[in-house]
Amino acid sequence: MNELIMIKYGELTTKKANRKMFIKILNDNIEKLLKDENINITKNSVRMYIECEDANKIKEKLKKVFGIYSIVVAYKVNNNIEDVLEKSLEIMDKNKRTFKVVTKRADKNFKTPSMEYSSKLGGLILKNTDYKVDVHSPDITLTVEIRTTGTYVYTDEVLGAGGYPVGVQGKGLLMLSGGIDSPVAGYLALKRGVNVEGLYFESPPHTSEEAKNKVKTLTKIINEYSGKMKLHIVPFTKIQEEIYKNCPETYMITIMRRMMYRIAEKYSKKINAKAIINGESIGQVASQTLDSLMCVNNVTNMPIIRPVACFDKLEIIELAKKINTYETSILPYEDCCTIFVPKHPVIKPELEKCIEYENLFDFKPLIEDAINNIETITNFDENKFEDLL
Repeated sequence: MNELIMIKYGELTTKKANRKMFIKILNDNIEKLLKDENINITKNSVRMYIECEDANKIKEKLKKVFGIYSIVVAYKVNNNIEDVLEKSLEIMDKNKRTFKVVTKRADKNFKTPSMEYSSKLGGLILKNTDYKVDVHSPDITLTVEIRTTGTYVYTDEVLGAGGYPVGVQGKGLLMLSGGIDSPVAGYLALKRGVNVEGLYFESPPHTSEEAKNKVKTLTKIINEYSGKMKLHIVPFTKIQEEIYKNCPETYMITIMRRMMYRIAEKYSKKINAKAIINGESIGQVASQTLDSLMCVNNVTNMPIIRPVACFDKLEIIELAKKINTYETSILPYEDCCTIFVPKHPVIKPELEKCIEYENLFDFKPLIEDAINNIETITNFDENKFEDLL
């Protein structure tokens, strides 16, 4: 192992008493991701170092790990300026013409001030090459970090995924449909350190096997940012058919969402999830007006996290494309939220009417039956789903 990656924590450094715990979880997540690689990890309160055989390969994998602010391929050298100069000239891109030097002197026992060291090293580079200095828009930013663990030189810094390491906030249950919004909501919850598991409602024969495979594919994509995700599939046919038979058409979607939230709450308690997560965006559809959300929330006391609540649709689509879920989400397979959709769903439902219509059929045993027959899928790295694209 002769290559080195340096990881900068970013937001983790704002933590005080809990920083050690956050860094340990980040370390565990990275070890799990790189379990098949020949690596050696060392860490302290401000940096993590990964010795490896192929730094560029490892760097690409680390881009999807939450809790990392940035990633650099670094070179550890002696802190005398001759060795720093030699390594700097070796790694600077010969096809680029301008540069600047940034020195970060974390080791205060090193006597030369940062600005003075940058000026001295920059002068030596000018003397030994044809590069020109440009402190505003350089082609190359040469960074020298002088730390107690050694002196590190690098030129390219890649932004990581940011946020908190997955798992620091406990578990949340994501109501995952086959649409654009809920996978984005899952991604954003993961970014805040929530260990997400998916809950998908299927209604065969009204929903197809292709729709189910679509959600499996979305789960697999989201799982690339976590590695811990499970997908729980709820048999929802009986409940949805009873709603269709007994409830006024305009209220069917509202009643359906209330049933889904009841199931999500009960199943959350079963798997020790601390919150329900979904992709609801205020006013995007009739079931997502504030009046509708109030009626739906009435059936549960659990925290409801809506990461995209204040995003517009174009913002959600942009993020879906970034995380590679968009092309799968737009495949034309209907989920249970899009079947039996009335022409004019109520946008200002009344809670009293919701309760009245629900009392037209006995939904409690149907909910218990659905929960008892949930199918759970794990090990997404090992499962090969149908390539729907």
